[in-house]
Amino acid sequence: MEKAYILIGCELGAEGEIVEKIKHMDKVKDARVVYGDYDIVVEAEAGTDVQLDNLITKKIRKLEKVRSTMTLGVVS
Repeated sequence: MEKAYILIGCELGAEGEIVEKIKHMDKVKDARVVYGDYDIVVEAEAGTDVQLDNLITKKIRKLEKVRSTMTLGVVS
């Protein structure tokens, strides 16, 4: 099982809209708006690293108004 936290930078004011879209994606456990250098933090868990990569590169990064991501892989 692969687990990661994905930090997202987005356009100003788009945080709530993006969080609601991400919360409904498969493999996403939680998504929250945060303060700091990033606007959103996502907790994701997938069976394989390929599934996790697909979530990040083919779903999250393709959302309109998402400007950047940083993925923190969890070491168990």
